[in-house]
Amino acid sequence: MELPLVVGVDGSDSSLRAVDWAVDEAARRGLTLRLVHAARWERYEGNLPSFSADRPAGEVMADHIIASCAERARLRDPDVKVSGEVRPDDAASALLEEGRAAFAVITGNRGRSELSGMLLGSVSLAVAARALCPVIVVRGAERSLRGGFGRVVLAVGDRAEDSAAARFALGEARARGCELHAVRAWRRPAGRHLDDTDHVHEEQAARILDDALNQVKADEGGTAPRRATVEGPAHRVLLAASADADLLVVGALRRHGHTGLQLGRVSHSVLHHADCPVAVVPQQA
Repeated sequence: MELPLVVGVDGSDSSLRAVDWAVDEAARRGLTLRLVHAARWERYEGNLPSFSADRPAGEVMADHIIASCAERARLRDPDVKVSGEVRPDDAASALLEEGRAAFAVITGNRGRSELSGMLLGSVSLAVAARALCPVIVVRGAERSLRGGFGRVVLAVGDRAEDSAAARFALGEARARGCELHAVRAWRRPAGRHLDDTDHVHEEQAARILDDALNQVKADEGGTAPRRATVEGPAHRVLLAASADADLLVVGALRRHGHTGLQLGRVSHSVLHHADCPVAVVPQQA
């Protein structure tokens, strides 16, 4: 049985954009869509049955959010199967639990209750930093949200998380019928200007890039990924690449028994600032 795409919804504009993006992704991938709204009203209202005609306001609002998001999804693509559930939990815990049996968890970049100055909602950050499945934070301008650039960007780092991210990025490029662009940033030693030894650092970056892509094989007849090594800080290189991409894919190492946030500085930066949706793909250590 195919795992569903899980979307966290709270009625905010950001979560509605996430629903739209997720419907298109479900159609591309041939997956079902599961809408999840976390509401803690049950913990305060109690679990005893009520014989009153009046329902708690929190329950009514939660049901309305799920119903309206489901209707929005069906109107966008009637062929995508949609289900929904209200969970009596906080949002991050509910989505992390749902992610144990999901193809991916999709969130908006801001929630209804986030402070106006925040660049990324706390729920989205917590889920991206801890989930055991890919997490896609939907952000960026309309052109990238609708896939108008025809390009998926894969960030290639130093560690063992790259194989899962590369497989996911290849799958995305194939599902979209678009180009995969694998990028590896490199730096010259501090205090140095351009000289004859720079080619050594660039060649090392190219080898790392090749090793990461050689771990996964594209389908026969598929387009080979484009490869680029770019001098500069990794977060700046990736943010520049996100300006004309439909999706940026980064890896995240998950260590067994580690319960805190497991997200590197580069991934943290692109989740806050990228100009396109960002997929964080976990790799078990």
